[in-house]
Amino acid sequence: MSRESILSKIKKNQPELLPLPDLSVLGREQYDLVAKFTEILEGIGGKVQLVSHIDEIKSYIINTFPLNTRVISTLPEFSTNSDWLQADPHTLQDADFLILKGQFAVAENGAIWLTDTEMGQRVAPFITQYLAIIIEKNSIVPTMHQAYQNIGTSDYGFGAFIAGPSKTADIEQSLVLGAHGARGLHVFIV
Repeated sequence: MSRESILSKIKKNQPELLPLPDLSVLGREQYDLVAKFTEILEGIGGKVQLVSHIDEIKSYIINTFPLNTRVISTLPEFSTNSDWLQADPHTLQDADFLILKGQFAVAENGAIWLTDTEMGQRVAPFITQYLAIIIEKNSIVPTMHQAYQNIGTSDYGFGAFIAGPSKTADIEQSLVLGAHGARGLHVFIV
């Protein structure tokens, strides 16, 4: 049997094309986006805290971490030293706490969108012991469909959705947090 006859038979036996589903109905459910985001993120091991001012975040850091903790941030309010942004990524191996600002969050899965601009160095959110991400309350979208519409054709070198601390249950079916990334994720909603 020739290649052309095989392809011809395959073409004749194609299933009928169906229209794509209407996605415009997604995200129309009426629910509190902050509450849903909080429920999902805390369900996967993250922590969420509503704050009204940046000073509340500073207070949390001071009260939670020892003085000798290496805190790095892309935000000037939290970092007096931005040398790490241009340093060899291996120098971040002892970073204890990283504070970033996310572009937006997704209520349905607790994910936060960050690009290399927010991360400073793309390895930073994955190598630090603890990660804090600040998001604006009005930047939470209901679904990933809206999230991808927000991203659109933006120009960025690297981007990632981050949700919860890293975790795995591959080894003896035992859940391990921080196996391949941050041991904890704390999200501050302003």
